[in-house]
Amino acid sequence: MSDDDVAPISTELDTASDSQERISSEIEAGHAAYADGRARGEVEELGPRKDFPPYRSSLLRHPTKDLRHADPETIELFSPVFGERDISPLEADLTIQRGGEPIGERIVVRGRVLDGGGRPVRHQLIEVWQANAGGRYVHKRDQHPAPIDPNFTGVGRLLTDDDGRYQFQSIKPGPYPWKNHFNAWRPAHIHFSLFGTDFTQRIVTQMYFPGDPLFPLDPIYQSIHDPRARERLIATYDHDVSRHEWATGYRWDIVLTGSRRTWTEPEEGEH
Repeated sequence: MSDDDVAPISTELDTASDSQERISSEIEAGHAAYADGRARGEVEELGPRKDFPPYRSSLLRHPTKDLRHADPETIELFSPVFGERDISPLEADLTIQRGGEPIGERIVVRGRVLDGGGRPVRHQLIEVWQANAGGRYVHKRDQHPAPIDPNFTGVGRLLTDDDGRYQFQSIKPGPYPWKNHFNAWRPAHIHFSLFGTDFTQRIVTQMYFPGDPLFPLDPIYQSIHDPRARERLIATYDHDVSRHEWATGYRWDIVLTGSRRTWTEPEEGEH
């Protein structure tokens, strides 16, 4: 084979070619502008900005108009209906869904769901989903070259008890790359979906793990300008929740309303 037969190696960057340095610079400028605004008395922001330039992959799909309000009674005629009897306690253990042990660090996540006054939200349906220890989702759109764990689906369901408490067991998810910019990686996280009394009351949020070095680099996490609102998304390691020779433990409370409300994302969010 001559040199002419060898296909040239592409030197073009990924289509998501903006550098991390540029993304981080824009994040820093955005936070500085927010801090200046707060010093001038502007309103505190408890959630992410829908139009956040460093979050490149959302620039053409973030909402530009108010949500269209649906008739709840009509929606309820066609939406799924969940009852307490539909949820098995086994669904709260993501490590026993298949025939073998999933790979990775076992974790126990425990917390409470509260309203803005600190009152427990009882019998709340919580759905969780996450990547496996290698950072791979069991989803056809996730094609990054990390292995799929045949013993781990990354999906579970559970209900809060009379005191608003919840708990589930899983595998600590890994970080994964995404197409926002060149060499972009998402911090490890678990998605939470909470249903209220009606299907239209669903909210979605994400729980992160303490000490993740990817926090300052991630445009989704950093799209929340207020540092206290960002910190409320990070679980706390709790040694009392850890289990001897079995699993490490984390505690994370979800507050639905008020000034300490947990950030929630649009339902269409995919990361």
